[in-house]
Amino acid sequence: MTEDPAVPVFGMERIRRARYAVAAVFAVHGAVTGSFATRVPWIQDHASVSAGQLGLALAFPAIGASVAMPLAGSVSHRFGARTALRGLLTLWTLALILPALAPNLLTLCLALFVYGASAGMSDVAMNALGVEVENRLNKSIMSGLHGMWSVGALTGSAAGTVAAHIGADARLHHTLAALVLTALGLAACQGVLDLRSAPDEEPPPRFTLPPRSALVIGAVGFCAVFAEGASMDWSAVYLKDIMGSSAGLAAASTTAFALTMAIARIAGDKVVDRFGAVRTVRVGGLLATLGGLLVVLAPGSATALCGFGLMGLGVAVVVPLAFAAAGRSGTNPSRAIAGVATITYTSGLIAPSAIGSLAEATSLLVSFGLVTVLAFGLVLGAQVLRAGDRRAAEGGVAQPAPARSSAGD
Repeated sequence: MTEDPAVPVFGMERIRRARYAVAAVFAVHGAVTGSFATRVPWIQDHASVSAGQLGLALAFPAIGASVAMPLAGSVSHRFGARTALRGLLTLWTLALILPALAPNLLTLCLALFVYGASAGMSDVAMNALGVEVENRLNKSIMSGLHGMWSVGALTGSAAGTVAAHIGADARLHHTLAALVLTALGLAACQGVLDLRSAPDEEPPPRFTLPPRSALVIGAVGFCAVFAEGASMDWSAVYLKDIMGSSAGLAAASTTAFALTMAIARIAGDKVVDRFGAVRTVRVGGLLATLGGLLVVLAPGSATALCGFGLMGLGVAVVVPLAFAAAGRSGTNPSRAIAGVATITYTSGLIAPSAIGSLAEATSLLVSFGLVTVLAFGLVLGAQVLRAGDRRAAEGGVAQPAPARSSAGD
């Protein structure tokens, strides 16, 4: 958004209210993901697809997101941030209905394409608003916002666990969930900042290459989100097929993962302010690596559940810190944020497909061995997130937020 003297700057009280509104949007977005992830085994059985075919189908959200995500900026430019988010979030919540309706591989692929496209566009829109609020407040909030996403995912997965335990039809479950989440999402969008482009501002390009800084930061985010996506979509299948767990206990693995992520992200802003982004991510990488080892070497379901929980704890704050680092790197923060968002989000969407393809060729044990290796990559690559520290690595000096533009409400 360009600077427009005719448009008033938001007051701090208005910005604080917008923070809570965008937090609610994050929670709704996460609830859709949690609702879907717990019923993947049901959807697999309903569509009569193998692990390899399921992996193929789960590639289509990545394809849909890759096609649609570059359009999010243009939609916001044309309609304004609030209206764009309202429409894109509604598409996402209603898209939850589609996968459970698919009777075969072809229709499942089509449903997941739409699912991924709506997920990607709404994700870009809400993260852009979150970064805008963070910079106007001049304090870290992105970890907390992503924590609210995890709270939503936890809520959705908890409801899905109950539905799976009682043997509920996922078509009914997801239809009811979609209607409730659509209503909640529309209500939350009323409170977000209504950022608008200046009348003479050029529309953003639909496709642009991210700067080099975004590629480096995005590589670290890629490792974290790959572990997150693999665990969210395959943990229930892993416990069911490898550990021989019941449907209810298998679905609980997704809940354990989402729970530890939610706790870590809600506490993440204070932890990062005290210890810095680099130390936080290094320790998180070690925890995620240990969790991956527990999953791969687990003698029983309880150990595997603990492993998934540790992975969630370890990767929780990496993505928020990647956005923060991108926003404070280079000469074009907006372009860097968009680049990191594309890399990290695409990682989460291709991870389930990659896990399924590798599982088909080898086994799920080997697939989660790969996840463990990528988790260790966080330890090695944490240094590139130093730009995301709001305090200097030494001395605890607050880092200034970059200047942001004014916009009308």
